[in-house]
Amino acid sequence: MNPDLYFVVGIIIAAFAFPAILSAYSEGRAPRAAAILVMIGGGLVALAVYSNPQAYSIQGTPAVFVRVIGEFIK
Repeated sequence: MNPDLYFVVGIIIAAFAFPAILSAYSEGRAPRAAAILVMIGGGLVALAVYSNPQAYSIQGTPAVFVRVIGEFIK
């Protein structure tokens, strides 16, 4: 698979973890599912960065999203 896809999916999964973390803490329970989501998302981002360390930066993140979405639309 494409490292760009790993990067985008990892960021999306990690983003879904934040509401789960807030929900778990507000209800007074341990954020187990959120922790798993953070680990999966972080692992995918780390895999993408390890595969192609020159391609990813904060400024280049929107371009990576556009490339991945463009691949699926095309």
